[in-house]
Amino acid sequence: MGKSQSKLSQDQIAELQKNTYFDKKELQAWYKGFIRDCPTGQLDRDEFSKIYKQFFPFGDSDEFAEFVFNVFDKDRNGTIDFKEFICALSVTSRGQLDEKLKWAFQLYDINGDGYITYDEMLRIVRSIYKMTDQMVQLPEDEDTAEKRVDKIFASMDKNKDAQLTFEEFVEGSKHDPTIVKALSLYDGLV
Repeated sequence: MGKSQSKLSQDQIAELQKNTYFDKKELQAWYKGFIRDCPTGQLDRDEFSKIYKQFFPFGDSDEFAEFVFNVFDKDRNGTIDFKEFICALSVTSRGQLDEKLKWAFQLYDINGDGYITYDEMLRIVRSIYKMTDQMVQLPEDEDTAEKRVDKIFASMDKNKDAQLTFEEFVEGSKHDPTIVKALSLYDGLV
């Protein structure tokens, strides 16, 4: 689905219905909008970053947008095609908690080695704090990225090896109401 075409084929629709939580009409509407905004059928990093700026106009969303872009861009070709876009949107907006946790793990595991290190999480959390700037009032024990990551690692890193396995991340996230709430932020919006 990398090349631009005016409509999705029946095979493409069937495949996407199997792999997303969207029905045929929704897929066609999303595709129409995607092609309107991305006539080449590809969403590049700059355009993706501009989208984030619209949602976070008072903060600096560039770094966080880059991290999210990397999770959307499954084939690592530097652009997001419609299939990559709609599959990621499906998980983040309609997926089950376990699917969202898997997606979030991929976001935090920047180098893709199967572990989230303290530094990887710190980079992501710093980018979130830069993006939300003063839009969110944080409790004193989380008012810096370092404090938030220290708190997360204190609760999740059971074997204290300064990295989180997928299992530690999932287990810890399910017991952290702020993480569950953040993962449910987009539920029902699309």
